[in-house]
Amino acid sequence: MRFQLDHDWQGNMSTPRARIGENAKSQLLILLSIIWIFLGLIGHTPWKPLETSSISIVQDILNNGHLIAPLAANQTLIDLPPLYHLSAAASAKLLSPLLKIHDGARLINALWMSIALLMVGMAGRELWTRGVGRYATFIMIGTIGLILNAHSLNAEVATLTSTATGFYALALCKRRPWRASLLMGAAIAIGFLSKGLLPVLILIVTGLVLGLAFSNWRTKSFAIFFSAAFLVAIPLIGLWLVPFVVYYPDLFQAWLHAELNSFNHYHYFYFFKILIWYAWPALPLALWSLWRYRAQLLIKPRFQLILVFFSCSLILLGAGADNKDINALTLLLPLVAIGAGSVDHLKRGAASALNWFGISLFALAGSLIWLGWVAMVLGYPAKLKERMQFLSGADNANLDIISLTLAIIITSIWIFTCVRARQSNRAAVTNWAVGMTFGWGLLMTLWLPWIDNAKSYLPVFNSLQKSVPMSTTCINTLNVGQSQSLLLHYYTNFQLEFIGSLQSSNCDFYLIQDERGLARMQPSDEWKLVWQGKRAADRKESFRLYQRQPKTVQNTAG
Repeated sequence: MRFQLDHDWQGNMSTPRARIGENAKSQLLILLSIIWIFLGLIGHTPWKPLETSSISIVQDILNNGHLIAPLAANQTLIDLPPLYHLSAAASAKLLSPLLKIHDGARLINALWMSIALLMVGMAGRELWTRGVGRYATFIMIGTIGLILNAHSLNAEVATLTSTATGFYALALCKRRPWRASLLMGAAIAIGFLSKGLLPVLILIVTGLVLGLAFSNWRTKSFAIFFSAAFLVAIPLIGLWLVPFVVYYPDLFQAWLHAELNSFNHYHYFYFFKILIWYAWPALPLALWSLWRYRAQLLIKPRFQLILVFFSCSLILLGAGADNKDINALTLLLPLVAIGAGSVDHLKRGAASALNWFGISLFALAGSLIWLGWVAMVLGYPAKLKERMQFLSGADNANLDIISLTLAIIITSIWIFTCVRARQSNRAAVTNWAVGMTFGWGLLMTLWLPWIDNAKSYLPVFNSLQKSVPMSTTCINTLNVGQSQSLLLHYYTNFQLEFIGSLQSSNCDFYLIQDERGLARMQPSDEWKLVWQGKRAADRKESFRLYQRQPKTVQNTAG
């Protein structure tokens, strides 16, 4: 009996002996994971739209001490339970002597993503055999859809950790039911306290469908596993839910109503469609695995779990999540798990094609990143420098020795890996992970200042703040987007009031956001233009600030 085809779900067989070189491979995985996780977490301001709400909530926790029901600026209803934002605020507070709030808060993702990658690897090993867990982690690191989202200050990072832990618990429950019940209870609690009902429903519905549809799962031990998981989860959830109900009953009612009525979307096709690029290279590996094991898909417990988890996730995400690609992170878990099991069984031609496609793709991307950096620093090619300046809004580039050294080290590791790696199925997966880390690492070392210069609102709102007296308490706003409003409050601490609100008539300043292609609104004569600005590379939006004239006696803004 081959261990990788027939896993010992009851724990009667001993774990296979580690092959020669396993320690070296594990060390490579750990090193690669550390580089992948940490690069990009610090060194840039909050970027819209992924981070604006989260950084505002973190600011509310730190400045106002709202631990149970923290709110973003100008927000009256709670959108998410606070676990992720509390952890981010704790990280920001702990690191405040060294890092800015947004950098310190974003570093909490290192903890969340470390747990998520560990769970992905453990699930791969549990479903298949020793060594496959490493493939699963490599594939997860290499997926295109994960890289940016995993480095953003967003509660979906904790949601992914929750569903990854729950997925591993389901894979483990037949062999170690009590240990799995603890993991599942923690997964349910983390999911609920970070996102609400959606991740909890994914895990619960997956378990119910498995138990109802397949006799392999319809057992007493599985029922005990699920029951024990709830006994673990309920007290943890109660630590937040009980104070929330007691101290903020109105907010709780509004939040519960919104949660129960949020499953009214029809985004199934959207989430299914984006997997074509989002889940690469896990998707082709998963499709090959489905074809290879097509006769066992409804028979073997591992395939039953993977198929049911994917189906339940797709249905519930399509009904209960907005059509944003960050919400699709959970769909990566079953694709990575089933794809990892087929790595050793890929045909040589397919493995070679995947390997060379990855090497060529990342070689091209890396060359372009280096070429862009050379153009900005040395001024040659001149046309490329002009284009880079146009896109980034930066006039010149400062040579950062530390960033350059890191970029050279990352490039050297990638070249060494590609040159020394044997042409094998495993090399294809490893090269994808190293290549993704290489491309992301170059962006975050060589191009990060220019990317941040193009995306950051800090210079714009700092300039605006200098045009407003220190005694100003509020600013009227018109057509200012939610992300821009939250960032303005984060940088300046100005209270923003939308035109028509009760407080808007008391504000002496009036901020208007203009969009290219739309008519520019002109306020009445009682308002005088005192400032206007935009991001350096922004060609779509700009801002105008008006001040009420002292002679005006009207009560409302234009």
